[in-house]
Amino acid sequence: MIFENILLAVQELSTLETLLFMSIGTLAGLVAGAIPGFTIAMAIVLTLPFTFSMPPAQGLATMMGVFVGGLSGGLMSGILTGIPGTPSSVATTFDGFPMARNGRPGLALGIGVWASFFGGTISAVLLVTLAPQLAQIGLEFQPSDYFMLVLFALTITASLAGENLTKGLIAGALGLLIATIGEDEASGIARFTFGFDDMRQGFSFLPVLIGLFAFSQLLTDLEDRVKAKKALSEDGSSAVRVEHLAAIKIVLSQWVNLLRSSFIGVFTGVLPAAGSSISNILAYDQAKKASKTPEKFGTGCAEGIVAPESANNATAGGALITMMALGIPGDIVTAVMLGALLIHDVVPSPSFVTEEPVLAYSMFLAFFVANFLMIALQSGALRLFVLVTKVRMYILAAIILAYCGIGVFALNNIEYDMWTLFLFGILGYVLRKLGFPLAPIILGVVLGHIAELWLARATAISTSVLPFIIQPWSMFFLILAVFSVFFSSYQDNLGKKTWTLFYTPALTAAMSVPMFLMQGTARPILGVILLLLSGFLLNRARQQGWKVNPADAEGPRLLEG
Repeated sequence: MIFENILLAVQELSTLETLLFMSIGTLAGLVAGAIPGFTIAMAIVLTLPFTFSMPPAQGLATMMGVFVGGLSGGLMSGILTGIPGTPSSVATTFDGFPMARNGRPGLALGIGVWASFFGGTISAVLLVTLAPQLAQIGLEFQPSDYFMLVLFALTITASLAGENLTKGLIAGALGLLIATIGEDEASGIARFTFGFDDMRQGFSFLPVLIGLFAFSQLLTDLEDRVKAKKALSEDGSSAVRVEHLAAIKIVLSQWVNLLRSSFIGVFTGVLPAAGSSISNILAYDQAKKASKTPEKFGTGCAEGIVAPESANNATAGGALITMMALGIPGDIVTAVMLGALLIHDVVPSPSFVTEEPVLAYSMFLAFFVANFLMIALQSGALRLFVLVTKVRMYILAAIILAYCGIGVFALNNIEYDMWTLFLFGILGYVLRKLGFPLAPIILGVVLGHIAELWLARATAISTSVLPFIIQPWSMFFLILAVFSVFFSSYQDNLGKKTWTLFYTPALTAAMSVPMFLMQGTARPILGVILLLLSGFLLNRARQQGWKVNPADAEGPRLLEG
C-alpha cells in the first residue's frame, strides 16, 4: 500500500509544470535567504497567493522548494559577508566567515551547501519513516518543558563566550535584557520604555540581528581607509571555483557530527515554536563540546559549518512532521503551509497520512526532491556569489547596507525599525571594540522572548515550581542545563583533575531518571542502558585506580551532546 501511494505521489510531482514551479520556488528561496533582512517567512507568504489556483500537491511542492531553498540561501551571505541572511544561519557565520576571509570561500560555501543537502536528506528519510511516532513527542510537552528547553539552550552562552567567559555572560545577560523591553505579552504592562511610546513594541529580532552583525561589521571593515579599498578576501584574488569534491570529503568524514546535528535539527523541529533559529545554535554548541579541538571553533573550522547547516535544514523535516501529523505548526513557515492546506480543505491530523496518503507522500517527496534541486541550483549560482569576495569593501558595504535597510523597513513598514538597526549597529561596534562577543547577545534576544512566553504560560497553569523539576521532559533538560554549565570546566580539566572521571558517569546516571519516568517501554529501556553505561564507566575508572589519563585531554570527548 505504501509503495502504491509513493508511485501515485511520484506521478503527481513528475509533471514538467510541477518540477518547473518547484525549481522556481527553490531558486526564489535561495535568493530570499541570501538577502539579509528578507526572511524565509516573507518569501513563503509572498508565494502563497500564487499557489491558490494550483492543485494542492503542486502548490505545496512549490512552497516546499521555497522553504528548503531559503534555509540554504542564508549561508551564502553569512559566509561571504559575515551577515547571516536568515536567523537559521547565525551560527554558520561563526566559522564560515573566518574561513572565507582566510582565502577559502569556495570551500566554506561547498561545506555549507553539502552539509545542508545531507542534513535535509536525512531529515526527509526520517520524515517518511517516523512522522507519526516523532510527532507524538510534541504532544507530551507542557509549557514548563518548553521553558526548561530554552533554559538549557541559554547555557550555550558559556560555549559562545570564547576565551573571556565573564564578557560572554555579560553579553548574554544584555541580550536577555533587550528581550524584556516593550509590553509584556501576558499583562500588557510596558517595561523599560522610558516614556517613549514607540518602545512599547519592543525591538524586532531582525533589525537587532542585522544591526549587531551587519552594521557593526561594516563599520569595523570601513574604519581603516586602506582596508576599505581592498576586496573582501585578503588578497582580492581568491578562487571562484566552489570546491565540491573537497567539501563532500570533509562533510562525510565528519559523519558523527553530521548525524548528531541532523538529529538535533529534527528533534528541535518536532517541538512547536522551537525552529531552526535555535537548532543551528544548539548543533554548533554540541559540535564544539564533542570536538577534539574546540579551541579552533570561531577561526574557520569545518566542524563549525557542518553542524549548524545540517541542523537548520533538518529542522524543516521535523517541523513538517508536527504540522502534518498533529496540525501544529512548528514555526511561522509551517504555519503558512498549514493555512495553504486548510485553503484546499485539507485538515492535518494524526490520521492525515491514512486519510490523504497521496497528498502526504507528495509532500514527503517534494521535500526530498527540493533538496536535490537546491544542490543543483545553488551549485551553479555559487560561482557568482563567490565573486562578491572580489568587490572592494567600500562598494560592497554600501550595497549591503542598502539591502539591509530595505529588508528591515519592509518587515513592518515603520521608521522605528530603521532606528533599531542603526542603534544596535553602533552598540555592536562599541561592544566589538571592547572585546565583547556578539553571539551571546543574539542568543539572549532570540531565546529571552521565548523563555518569558513559556514561563508565563507555565505559571498561569500552576504557581508551583515542582512542574519545572518533576515533569520528565523538564527534568531531562534541567539535567542537561546543569551539566552544560560545568562542561567548559570539564573540558579544561579533562585528564588533569580526578573529578572529571565522575562527570560522564554522573551525567548518564542522571539522564536515566527522566527516562524511567516517561511513557512507553522504549525510553525506560534506554534508561536502563544509560544506567548500565554509568556503572561500566565507574567500574573502569575504579580498575584504573581512579587515576586520570592525560591522553584523555587529546582524545575523543566522552560527551557528544
